[in-house]
Amino acid sequence: MLFLTGQYDLTIDDKSRLSVPSRVRERIDVEEYGGAFYLTVGVNEVLYLYPDKYYYEHIALAVAPGTVAPDESLAFDRVNGARAGRVELDRQGRVLLGERARRSGRLGDQVTLIGARNHLELWNPEEWQAYLRERSADHEKMLLRVHDEVLRSEREKAGWR
Repeated sequence: MLFLTGQYDLTIDDKSRLSVPSRVRERIDVEEYGGAFYLTVGVNEVLYLYPDKYYYEHIALAVAPGTVAPDESLAFDRVNGARAGRVELDRQGRVLLGERARRSGRLGDQVTLIGARNHLELWNPEEWQAYLRERSADHEKMLLRVHDEVLRSEREKAGWR
């Protein structure tokens, strides 16, 4: 199962390359998920990096014929296809970010890379800090719900009521 986590403060070099930390690369099974990424513009114009096989099998083919109206499916394919591109890792584990992608993601030389379960996200560091501030209360509520669910499940497994 693909499960990417962590937060990394990184620098984009003068050739517009970003080094994907080895700790992150090690979490991606190349046989199962591929050795490259798809760079795409995600929610709120944040750049997403999906392992290439995962992107193809789960994102690009997500809108199956018959599940939505044909015009919605076509619109998804057009926008998603236009805003995505395959990027290879070089020998040093770097990906090349194009100028258009950097503008879309509002990225300067500094970037915060986060693991978000099945993909990586590239954030402008100031925007990431603002997002964390805005979402901290919601995150705490979710943590309490998760904690309660885990305790309930453990009690059931132990035979407690």
